[in-house]
Formats: sequence, C-alpha cells, structure tokens
Amino acid sequence: MARFRSRGRLRLGTQVSTQINTRPYERGLRRYLGRMSDDVKRAVDRTRVDVQNEARRRAPVDTGRLRSSIVSRAEGSGRSVGYVIGTNVNYAAAVEYGTSPHVIKPVNKRALYWPGAAHPVAQVNHPGTRAQPFMRPAIEMTEIFWRAHASQIGRR
Repeated sequence: MARFRSRGRLRLGTQVSTQINTRPYERGLRRYLGRMSDDVKRAVDRTRVDVQNEARRRAPVDTGRLRSSIVSRAEGSGRSVGYVIGTNVNYAAAVEYGTSPHVIKPVNKRALYWPGAAHPVAQVNHPGTRAQPFMRPAIEMTEIFWRAHASQIGRR
C-alpha cells in the first residue's frame, strides 16, 4: 500500500476536469432523429394514401367522376406535417351531406324540359336527396390508419 505525504496545506477544493468528445454521439443522434423524422413523414404519407383510398372506396358511383376526382396532397414541413384530401367536383357536398327539398326553376330559358317529359314545365319540386357520406367516414378512420403506420416508426 502506498502512502502519500503532503508538505504544506491540504487543499479541499480540488477540481478534476474531463472532456468527452460527444461529436460521434451527436452525429449518431442526428442520424437517428433524421431517420425518425423520415419515418414520421412516411407514416403520415401512408396514412394520407389510406384515407384517400377509403374515401374513393366509399364514394357512390354513377359515372365514376366523383370517385376519380378524390385527391390528396401532403402539407407542411419540419415538425408540422399533414395532408389535405378533397375533390373538385361541384356536387360533392350535395352527395356528402344530401339536399333538402327545393324548387328547380329555369335559368336561361322560360321552361324546363328533359327527354321523356310530357311537356315543358315552369318549375320542378325536387324532393331532395339523402346524404351519402364518403369523405367524413374516411377521415374518421385516420386514427386507425395512423396507429397502424406509426407503430412502424423507428423500426428498421
């Protein structure tokens, strides 16, 4: 056992200084967080596509125009990412929410006429249409799709 002798005063305020090079760890952490960020963006994008496909699946089809017009796009960057889903056909809201009974009157002519009608008429009393929701149910499934894709974040 070694014995140390000290001449003079004993110093109680001794300091030890150590430096640790954290750059390799920081680079690894940045790479990991960057991968996480990419994974989050990928999960949001996959959720967007799933919601879009669900809305298309639920859309009622007569000519197929409404179904084919449903599109989505990613929005945001960095920590704030999301998406917008919608359609540009003018009757989409009437299909989604339905219409109440209403009167149809001619705009450019004095009477309405269509093939099969007995004679031209001044107005038509439309009974309205029932709602056929397609967008809202798809959007309500966002959480289910998100959970499925978010569970894959960080798993490579």
